[in-house]
Amino acid sequence: MTNTDNLEKLLAKGMDSALLRFGLGSAYFNTGNYTEAVEHLQRCIALDSDYTAAFKLLGKALYHQQQWQAAVDVFSQGCESALQNGDKQAEKEMQVFTQKIKRRLSKH
Repeated sequence: MTNTDNLEKLLAKGMDSALLRFGLGSAYFNTGNYTEAVEHLQRCIALDSDYTAAFKLLGKALYHQQQWQAAVDVFSQGCESALQNGDKQAEKEMQVFTQKIKRRLSKH
């Protein structure tokens, strides 16, 4: 049984939470299933809008799906959340990723 299977069972039992959704999003991201990752990470943020790590991973999942503008928008929201929470490292990582996307877009 995979990690996603175990987490999905918890979700099916009604144990929905931001932490569980982040775990699912992260597990799906690590298997390359970005569509499922996006779904769970969006739900995580809906449950806890201060979950900075979820913004960062959601932006990366959108990036892997080549949803450039959506990724930039998520990173922007994530930077605001990180700034409010004093999470300087996450803020810096999301800013770096945003610049990477903007450079990519300016070449096309």
